[in-house]
Amino acid sequence: MKEAPFQEGDSIVYAAHGVGRVDRIGVDEIAGTKLEFIQISFPGNQMTLRIPLAKAQKSGLRKIVTQDIVDKAMSVIKGKPHVSRGMWARRAVAYQEKINSGDLVQIAEVLRDLRRNVDSLDGSFSERKLFEAAQERFVSEVAILENRDSAVVLQELTEKMKALS
Repeated sequence: MKEAPFQEGDSIVYAAHGVGRVDRIGVDEIAGTKLEFIQISFPGNQMTLRIPLAKAQKSGLRKIVTQDIVDKAMSVIKGKPHVSRGMWARRAVAYQEKINSGDLVQIAEVLRDLRRNVDSLDGSFSERKLFEAAQERFVSEVAILENRDSAVVLQELTEKMKALS
């Protein structure tokens, strides 16, 4: 039997829901069929998810990123924002897809492109919500990786982005 990619107690990222923790890996019987499941809890939104272990990686479940990827994502955030003149509805869908990809670098692109409205009243409600969703995903993963408090990581990220504006 090959080594499981995830262990109980691991912090993981599920693309559609963000950072969670593996609570249990075990066999359950459903409709007479035994399947190996991974159970994940997401403390941020009080949700528990069970995924068949065989489909875990295909469904977007992955381990926390490395410091190299965080460094790459931070350099993306520091880059020049890409300003698109297309319809907001299309851009919003594209931003949401990047956030839901679970890819920290794509999430950093959303932060970079929407950061001009961090403290201004220029952005719309939906723009602000997308920015906050990207920020929450980014901060929660970096905080787990660096074993730091989310509030401290958020404060540092906000200060870095303000300095770029």
